[in-house]
Amino acid sequence: MKNTGMKICIRMDDITPDMDWAKFLRFKELCDRYQVKPLIGIVPKNEDKTLSIDAPREDFWEYIKQLQKEGWLLAQHGYTHVYTTKEPGLFPLNNFSEFAGVEYSDQYEAIKLGQDIFREHGIETDIFMAPGHSYDKHTFKALQNLNYWRITDGFGTRPYFRHGMVFYPISHSQKSALKAKSGYTTFVVHTNTMNENDFKRYQRLFQKYKGRVVSYSELFQVEPVYRGFLKAAGEYLMAYTKQNIVKRKAKNRK
Repeated sequence: MKNTGMKICIRMDDITPDMDWAKFLRFKELCDRYQVKPLIGIVPKNEDKTLSIDAPREDFWEYIKQLQKEGWLLAQHGYTHVYTTKEPGLFPLNNFSEFAGVEYSDQYEAIKLGQDIFREHGIETDIFMAPGHSYDKHTFKALQNLNYWRITDGFGTRPYFRHGMVFYPISHSQKSALKAKSGYTTFVVHTNTMNENDFKRYQRLFQKYKGRVVSYSELFQVEPVYRGFLKAAGEYLMAYTKQNIVKRKAKNRK
């Protein structure tokens, strides 16, 4: 099989000292086997009880720095991961947020406190991953004032400039991404909630599309393009539509 088609990067959300370590390490073994280095979103001060699965790992930050040495990329995933508003923000995949709808000063303080925790443990990053994929213009202002310039979100087939930031898009549809002939996208993984079928699906993905599933750092080699108002409006509509489709599916399952 020729290694043509859209390149797939992996981002892993909800990395905390008290996550489900068995599932995380199982997925890591899969990444190691196929030499894929993901981007991982680390919650600096987890207060989201739904993410608390195991006893906190005492060497968590040292382990994270070891992953960084192995080529894994690190993003700050919010601050506490507690949703404080019901605002969808500028990328309305969800109608809840840790940041969207919050005053600028409060957003700045939360992001700064998270950054301070990272720095206390010797970690620097300019990549931000918003909990719930939700953010607003105050978020971008706070991020830029704290020297964060990259955000992992949005839809598209390559990185793009918008709001003074570089966006690295996630997948709108995994099936469509696998059929696409070119470009880059990101598959979002939450190992805490993965089941046996999910692990088997990713194993098939890594095996079948070996050469197309690539390390996240490759995405940073792609020159970003400018995204204007019309394309931004189209992205907003796609995200809003997807949110409503997910809601209807969830309602029908009840």
